[in-house]
Amino acid sequence: MLSIRLPEKVEERLERLAKRTGRTKAYCARQAIIEHLEDLEDVEIADKRLENLRAGKTRTVPLSRLLRKYD
Repeated sequence: MLSIRLPEKVEERLERLAKRTGRTKAYCARQAIIEHLEDLEDVEIADKRLENLRAGKTRTVPLSRLLRKYD
């Protein structure tokens, strides 16, 4: 269970969205959190891969090789 306080403007936006879509505020907030978490996780993965690339722990693969393999 999670309880959060939102700034008044955000609360108003959330309420308007819920009314327009016929969903609850909880549903809209839950969906927004899920999507944002996915984005944050993707950024974390990308950062780690970039760190490994810069440290020489991994190598890049030329696009031409990928196209030949998966075309």
